[in-house]
Amino acid sequence: MVFQFLARLILRNRFYVLIAVSVITAFMAIMIFRLRFYYEPTPLLPKSDSLLVQYREFNKTFGRGENIMVIGVADPSFFSLDNFTQWRDLKKNLQSIEGVEHVLSISDIYTLNRNSTQKVFEFSQIFPDTISSQEQLDSLKTKALSLPFYNGMLYNAENNIFLMMVTLKHELIGTKERIPLMEKIVETCEVYSKATGNKLRYSGLPYIRITVGEMIRGEMYLFIILAALVTAIILFLLFRSFRIVMFSMLVVAVSVTWGLGFMGILGYEITLLTAVIPPLIIVIGVPNCIFLLNKYHREYSLHGNKVKALQRVIQKIGSATFLTNLTTAAGFGTFMFTSIRILNEFGLVASVGVMGVFIVSLLLIPTIFSYLPPPEPRHLQHLDNIRINNTIARVVITGLYHRRLVFVVATIFIIVGFFGLYHVESNGYMVDDIPHSHPVYVDLKYFEKNFAGVMPLEIVINTQKPKGVLQEKTLRRVDLLQEKLKNYKELSRPLSIVEAAKFARQGYYNGNRSQYRLPKGPERAFIMSYLPKNMGDNTVLTRFVDSTGTMTRILYNVADVGTVKMKQLKGNIKQEIDTVFKDDAGLVSITGGSIIAAKGNDFLVNSLFVSLIAAILIISVFMAWMFRTPKMVILSVLPNLIPLLLTAAAMGFIGIDLKPSTVIVFSIAFGISVDNSIHFLSKYRQELKRTRNNTKASVVCAIRETGVSMIYTSIVLFFGFAIFIGSRFGGTVSLGLLVSITLLIALFSNLTLLPAILLALVREKPDGTECTKM
Repeated sequence: MVFQFLARLILRNRFYVLIAVSVITAFMAIMIFRLRFYYEPTPLLPKSDSLLVQYREFNKTFGRGENIMVIGVADPSFFSLDNFTQWRDLKKNLQSIEGVEHVLSISDIYTLNRNSTQKVFEFSQIFPDTISSQEQLDSLKTKALSLPFYNGMLYNAENNIFLMMVTLKHELIGTKERIPLMEKIVETCEVYSKATGNKLRYSGLPYIRITVGEMIRGEMYLFIILAALVTAIILFLLFRSFRIVMFSMLVVAVSVTWGLGFMGILGYEITLLTAVIPPLIIVIGVPNCIFLLNKYHREYSLHGNKVKALQRVIQKIGSATFLTNLTTAAGFGTFMFTSIRILNEFGLVASVGVMGVFIVSLLLIPTIFSYLPPPEPRHLQHLDNIRINNTIARVVITGLYHRRLVFVVATIFIIVGFFGLYHVESNGYMVDDIPHSHPVYVDLKYFEKNFAGVMPLEIVINTQKPKGVLQEKTLRRVDLLQEKLKNYKELSRPLSIVEAAKFARQGYYNGNRSQYRLPKGPERAFIMSYLPKNMGDNTVLTRFVDSTGTMTRILYNVADVGTVKMKQLKGNIKQEIDTVFKDDAGLVSITGGSIIAAKGNDFLVNSLFVSLIAAILIISVFMAWMFRTPKMVILSVLPNLIPLLLTAAAMGFIGIDLKPSTVIVFSIAFGISVDNSIHFLSKYRQELKRTRNNTKASVVCAIRETGVSMIYTSIVLFFGFAIFIGSRFGGTVSLGLLVSITLLIALFSNLTLLPAILLALVREKPDGTECTKM
């Protein structure tokens, strides 16, 4: 009754409908100009998470470690006068760039000189501003390389690799100004490369995030174009009509405008996740047009009345299309059940965007085609497509006469699915989605090989006493812990108060390299008394000691080993801490960007599993509301769970890990694939009334009418999502591949298993009539 009313309302007021849609679209287009891209990395953990809260508190105390870019060079002739001068010039040029806070390299290092008169350590720069000869530089080089404190931090003496640590202003990293800043840094470095012939390597969290973020953003624009192009080509091949292609593209263009405009109204920024929404709206919106237009052509071919055909499109397809879009929107909307802001925004905008597609298509398709001439015979030829009709005939035969085979195959698939599901692992890397040939990945692995990595890992010790970090007990424990952690190849050489104490001891003994060790006994108090009385007075010490000397941290860099190994590594470090600190182990915390990222990845994966369960439950409720019987709910959900199981099994067999870019597949694919079940069961229910509860006849009629649209829409969805396989990112490739496979399997499941189950629920009475078990 509702859609009968809507049919009359839309067609009788078609001119006003077009005006209203045009006005809304114009307004939404204006709202798009309010959109801005969001550059700041969004924490995947809730704000209330204890680890994240603790991490932010430590950042306030010691400063952030995520704004350091690393530049490296391998140069056996680094200490030739020309090359060294070029390196120093590079440092000065980088330091002059607006947005660069500080630059540190081996050319800036200091040594400690004992001032016996004032009983303080004086910092003396190794390399003066002016170096006049190679002999002078060689002498200074010998002195510099005799300081173990810097080895493994600013250089790798064994492989002649030297680093430059570029600290960027943190407030710029989260703005659009970060792009020209990074470009300026790279341009400045290229001047050095051309002058020396040395290839520079780049890494560090700011560089990786900025570079990868720009790559993803560029791909999103590309995929909008590809999605529109691919779906347009498929539409033309199916319908052989330019006007159908043109007006279908108009529908999705208006829908995309509404979706982006809605983001502008809410004041959302475009994140790397919400940037996927426009191509998704295109790919999801075209099937709406196919179902509506296919019904229009079928109705017109029966009676030749254009207006009557359009009325029946709204009446008979409107309700089913509404529910299909509602279930798809529910698949996206369940992301709002997570406590991650970026997912909340994605879920809200995507679900509203999908419902916007429904509204736009239901208003524009009947309205526009009411003004256009009736379909010509060539436009209706697709209804008699021999290949499609033969396929539908085979499906009917399979459902009627080979149900046992269908059930056997489905059972085998389920068994294989659970076996493959057992092999699926949840694991994520910082750069695993980047092609292994990309410079970001190559350079990261280069730094991991020579310096153990660039991701920060920190161990924070709270002594609960002012200047407690200088006590012999604390220093001895920290030193012992560092010795134990030397066995972990994933960790770099540490920077800590212990290393500073060893450096101080070496300085006390006039720079003798053999004296680089922790002072003990009476000499500890004497040597440590030469350190600054206020820890906050020294910029080096403030990196690992707070101003009161109560808290200290051990700074490590760690390789990108993945979330599974990162959890194992954290557990092993925790065991070492418990061994060393015993009863005081509760005062020691493991934190850092690497730990936060690993926990955030696991939290996101778990949240997405919750959203999948929520999607299944919510869609089941929608089905119960539509079909009013629990068995129909099971019929609509079951055939679409098997494709998800098989896709998960494929991940296990192929070796694709569960991570945010792959887990998101299941909620999206389930919400879309169940659409076929809805269209089929809606038509089946209509046919039951017409055939007076003849299940067999109703199933056959439902397959013949909806089967063509199911095949058409699945083709569009398959190739629409398949465009993402062309991405340079492994996660995006997995998204496109897995969704495409899932939807393809769901098509066969809905065309064969669903009808077979329906027919299996019917038994014939002795008089030849049917008795349904439903």
